[in-house]
Amino acid sequence: MQRLDGGAAVPGPLRGGIVALGNFDGFHAGHQAVVGRAVERARAEGRPAIVATFDPHPRRFFQPGLPPLRLTSLDQRERLFAEAGADAMLVFPFDAALAGLSAEGFATERLVERIGAGGVVTGTDFTFGKGRSGDVATLQALGERYGFSAETVAPVGDGQAVVSSSRIRDALREGRPREAAALMTRPFAIEGVVEHGAKLGRQLGYPTANLAMGGYLRPAYGIYAVTGRLADGRVLKGAANLGIRPTIEGEPVELLEPYFFDFSGDLYGQTIEVALIEYLRGEEKFESLDALKVQMAADCDRARAVLG
Repeated sequence: MQRLDGGAAVPGPLRGGIVALGNFDGFHAGHQAVVGRAVERARAEGRPAIVATFDPHPRRFFQPGLPPLRLTSLDQRERLFAEAGADAMLVFPFDAALAGLSAEGFATERLVERIGAGGVVTGTDFTFGKGRSGDVATLQALGERYGFSAETVAPVGDGQAVVSSSRIRDALREGRPREAAALMTRPFAIEGVVEHGAKLGRQLGYPTANLAMGGYLRPAYGIYAVTGRLADGRVLKGAANLGIRPTIEGEPVELLEPYFFDFSGDLYGQTIEVALIEYLRGEEKFESLDALKVQMAADCDRARAVLG
């Protein structure tokens, strides 16, 4: 798997590829269908399979004041695309230059000149070009004009509605991580570098690995049953607090703080990934640290039962 800069020409061996084109944040079941079709076509035609995504999220560019909304980092998407069979991930920097391109300009400058796309696969709701002036019909017409095929993949449903990133975000914000996991086909996970903190958890007998939330969407604050994947590949079970720790005096600090069961070791400075499996309860303020400690023991017992 190669990561390519969408602002530069694609290397020769990857030109002529079949390109899955979309934002693909969350890489949910619908996104997987689009990428799966692109990979299938690429293999059948003996071409490279490329997944093209955007960073930052287009909504972040047009509405910079929005709260964080990312469901996956670029590193996570790269791994997921590789597992889906793609040969490369191409990242279009979403900037003023890209936002200002007409639909035809995007097709000619980005798809034809820089990528040399042999074919493009999108979802049926894909739009592109300045002011979202282009849709899938526009893309097909431009493909006929400039020599690439354009194919769409129908939305994927779950029996209730179309699978979408918006539904996933709503489920996470409302404390329903299992519903989000069903739509994504895997749990929502935060990846980050373990930071030093106040080490209060260690004093209470529950040492935690502190992660900043960065650009990730903020799920409901509270206590979660979690799993953690360490840099060496080990997967641990645990319980985590996500929020601002209202019992602790001082300036509120927003953190994800997983405590991993039956683990001892130094994780500071390591990159880990923490998956939210089940929402156990909301964040609370306790009268004392002793009361908090009692509740933490109960939370861990429940998390162990949830995780089996």
